[in-house]
Amino acid sequence: QEQMPDVLLTTYGTLRRDFDALSKRRWRLFVLDEAQAVKNTGTEAYGAASAFPASQVIAMTGTPVENRLMEYWSIFSIVQPGFLGSASEFRTNFVNPIEGEHDPEVSEAFRKLVAPLMLRRVKTDRSVIEDLPERLVQDVPVRLLPAQAALYERALQEALPAISEAEKGGAKDRVRRKALVLRLITELKQICNSPSQYLKTREPEPDSAKAQALLEILAECRSNRRKALVFTQYREMGERLQDWIEKRFGRRPQFLNGSVAVSQRAAMVDDFQNNPDSDILLVSLKAGGTGLNLTSASVVVHYDLWWNPAVENQASDRAWRIGQQRDVLINHLSAADQVLQVARIRV
Repeated sequence: QEQMPDVLLTTYGTLRRDFDALSKRRWRLFVLDEAQAVKNTGTEAYGAASAFPASQVIAMTGTPVENRLMEYWSIFSIVQPGFLGSASEFRTNFVNPIEGEHDPEVSEAFRKLVAPLMLRRVKTDRSVIEDLPERLVQDVPVRLLPAQAALYERALQEALPAISEAEKGGAKDRVRRKALVLRLITELKQICNSPSQYLKTREPEPDSAKAQALLEILAECRSNRRKALVFTQYREMGERLQDWIEKRFGRRPQFLNGSVAVSQRAAMVDDFQNNPDSDILLVSLKAGGTGLNLTSASVVVHYDLWWNPAVENQASDRAWRIGQQRDVLINHLSAADQVLQVARIRV
């Protein structure tokens, strides 16, 4: 009889490709690490995981549910099939009341239903904190430069009439209005990041208060011999920061983003972790939110802020994790007058 190992480690890709061979045996325990990989029922990874023959299933993830409550159902349908009912029943009983109507009673009922099956170990637990250095978080507000403020005001005044007009219409106009508001907020965020990002131009010098503040933070990091991670949600903004940082400090930082190949990604991480001269790493928020150990950095800068703070926290945890030897300083850059008028728009 063929001798089988006690533990078999595999990737989601191998699970898909070799599913027929792996599923010929019955497995006692199936552990899904980084379980957000199976949050969408239409993927091959979900299909393989949901059909895998195992007596018990455990799902582990540190990635917050961002977009749809159905992501919970997808993972639970693998771990505990039928517990949350069918997909259509779950939509009727939970998704529509919670996402569509923001019903607090249904939200609380859902929390109580799944709580017995969920174990959370958060970094606020004393048992975890004892293994970690201090984590200091500070907001770094900046004032828009005059050219930024003028561009900001122009974009605002151009968009508000169309938004107000759409509010007077029917259901289709209300949907259009939400799209207009989202587009306006995106444009204003880009202006606060850099007018050149909004205008699709390239400037040889930093053209925003945020960029100037970032360079000052990085200069201080260099004087204190601290490595820094800089997160941005925009690839085009990261490329501009590469240019400005190179001009200021004489060394071009690497930029880890979604277009970087897996092999190159590993090389970037290794260089940043082990090369003393590699003291700044730019990371796109989505590409760097999971699966990275960057404990050589003790300063984190969020150049632009994500709508879900949990995603920013997870990105910051690339540095603030087991293995970190220094206190970690996390900076959130924000324009002090950013989106003040937009806050009055009812989305």
